[in-house]
Amino acid sequence: MDIINVSREQNVAIIRPATKRLDSAVAPAFKEAVLKLVQEGDKRLVLDLEGVDFMDSSGLGALVSVLKGLGGSGALGVCNVKGGVQSLFKLTRMDKVFAISGNLAEAVQKAAA
Repeated sequence: MDIINVSREQNVAIIRPATKRLDSAVAPAFKEAVLKLVQEGDKRLVLDLEGVDFMDSSGLGALVSVLKGLGGSGALGVCNVKGGVQSLFKLTRMDKVFAISGNLAEAVQKAAA
């Protein structure tokens, strides 16, 4: 089973985790899969978390690793953050680090700019 599903829109890779939980069990494989996209040339990414119900510090750490992997040469947007995942972003103040959009269209537009 793939850990992520990827589609593209306006030269932006839209990444959807293929799991409802981004925790220590899947975070390393998730990070590796997304960083592989970056290494293959995708520099504008949107992470659609609509299907993610739970994220722990391992999942958040994977997102930070992806952001660092992009360096200053790309964009990483996050959208459709809800519930406990949204609380985690706010509690850790990562909502100030990541460009979080309310919906996919908005996130793609920001990442494509």
